[in-house]
Amino acid sequence: MADGAGVEAVIARLALRFETGIDAAELAKIAQNTHSADPRNTAKLQRIADLLRRRPEIFATLRKTGGAVRHERGEDETDDAVVKRLAAGFDAAAAISPAASVQLSSLGNEEKLSAATAEIVAWLERRGFTGTDRDILDIGCGIGRFEQALSALSRRIVGSDISPAMISIARRRCAGLGNVEFRPTRGFDLADFCDASFDRVLAVDSFPYLVLAGLAERHFVEIARVLKRPGMAALLNYSYRGSPALDRADVHNFANANGMQVLVDGEKPFRHWDGDAFLLTISIGTLRPNAGSDAEREKPLFDSMKENKMASGSKKHIGRGSHGKGAGAGAMTDLPKDKIGENAVLSNRDKKQHTKERGLDGNRVKSEQYQDHSADRRPED
Repeated sequence: MADGAGVEAVIARLALRFETGIDAAELAKIAQNTHSADPRNTAKLQRIADLLRRRPEIFATLRKTGGAVRHERGEDETDDAVVKRLAAGFDAAAAISPAASVQLSSLGNEEKLSAATAEIVAWLERRGFTGTDRDILDIGCGIGRFEQALSALSRRIVGSDISPAMISIARRRCAGLGNVEFRPTRGFDLADFCDASFDRVLAVDSFPYLVLAGLAERHFVEIARVLKRPGMAALLNYSYRGSPALDRADVHNFANANGMQVLVDGEKPFRHWDGDAFLLTISIGTLRPNAGSDAEREKPLFDSMKENKMASGSKKHIGRGSHGKGAGAGAMTDLPKDKIGENAVLSNRDKKQHTKERGLDGNRVKSEQYQDHSADRRPED
């Protein structure tokens, strides 16, 4: 069990891995009987077992919420069909538990969700992302938790999402905040917004879905278009492929192609969430996509418990993921081999892990390895 894994994150992973066939009491027994050489892990497993025994209804709710979003793509399924299906899944998940629908490791608890949100907002503040003279676009705003938290730290914030149900919850959540706006979107681009209309762009656990739908590259182009110069974009979680090197390569390729620089390169700066953080900037003088002459234009460009069959995926069936929009999944320990699959990363909108076979939106991945950016790392416990 790696350091940093929260009890809530582990339970959320279990809910994702075990959609059927095993109940909370059985999982509690497995956790209770699992041994680790590390006393800290043994203590954590005990807390997991205790929570599963005391609150089996939480596990049932998480499992139901997680099962609402299907992350399987048929070979002939179009991007449009993928987006529509995801939107319907998010609608269903939000109806079960708004908090769990955007961060499964919140266990459906608003206080836990607020703690994770506040931590991310504090990180954004330290990075110079916020400011009362700045307009912010939040791609994939979900239930509006960041709009609520960033309202006092920005001049204007606009949230967009493909889920009508989540947009409705967000509007109720932020009622009375005059500088907050929500817009439903089809999810293919940022066509609703003009060039140079935002100082900052935020995307918390949204890009994994764009990668799934083949729309990540297009959104880099769109982010570069709607950003003012100088501008900044925070992408918190890029994909659920399980390869930080591939994600970094992808982010660098698309950022460079659109005149953006990578300041934070896939760090894990959060305690309440294990999301990977990317921070991009764009400088004064950088042309927008399709601006100027042809020569001047920028190029657009868990610990899991399940049988081995659940730990792998193909192009058609994408395995469960584990990062997420505020997921906060952590590490696990040595559990029974016949019960435990490979480690996965928790997704907060109840995602499944993408296979490497899907590639990077159909583009070739460079082989270079990129190093972590060292700035602003949290102190070690």
